[in-house]
Amino acid sequence: MKEAISIPIFIGFDPRERAATNVLIDSLYQHSSTPLSITPLLTPQLEKQKIYYRKKDPKQSTAFSFTRFLVPYLMEYKGWAIFMDCDMLCRADITELWNQRDNKYSIMCVKHEHIPGEVKKFQGEVQSAYPKKNWSSLMLMDCSKCKELTVDYVNKASGLELHRFLWLRDDNLIGEINGNWNYLVGVQKEDDASNSKLSHWTLGGPWFNDQRTLGGASAAEWFASRDKAFKLWD
Repeated sequence: MKEAISIPIFIGFDPRERAATNVLIDSLYQHSSTPLSITPLLTPQLEKQKIYYRKKDPKQSTAFSFTRFLVPYLMEYKGWAIFMDCDMLCRADITELWNQRDNKYSIMCVKHEHIPGEVKKFQGEVQSAYPKKNWSSLMLMDCSKCKELTVDYVNKASGLELHRFLWLRDDNLIGEINGNWNYLVGVQKEDDASNSKLSHWTLGGPWFNDQRTLGGASAAEWFASRDKAFKLWD
């Protein structure tokens, strides 16, 4: 497989999580052995380009709930790309994840078995339970095989159609990402945190005042990463 000159990464952006986005971007750069091309998905920009125009869904907890599915269009349905939520911290070389892409699949993800026990998450947002929960929060996408995700479809399809990958019509086209990527802070065992390569605060992270300690050592690590990213040099 021919290696890309840089790895295209798209990050879901929510204005309430600007700090999370900036720390994530810095953590990606700090650990990567490959040049990165990083694009945050800002809803106002996509709206101005007239490629995102759907009304806010009552169950939509973030600004990027649906914009993530525009990645193949933005890639002109060519090559592979990575999508990730902004509420993450990279702890390893993203090239390791990139090298897992397999042409047998249309998308690849971590296949969590997450059945939420709570009804609310960060900022009082509704916590929705559905099959394949959190699968779309980190995706390797073969954009040439995701042509069903047209602008019109992404703007009109239901949330469950999109996040459950019903547009693929075959779950065998969903490959699995291996290697402790997409560790769910506050959901999975805390003992697994030290082995994670990508920590994900799906319930809300330490950038929110009322969740500064969520994840314990993981929260402390996020603050340390933030301080390094914004360190002032003499």
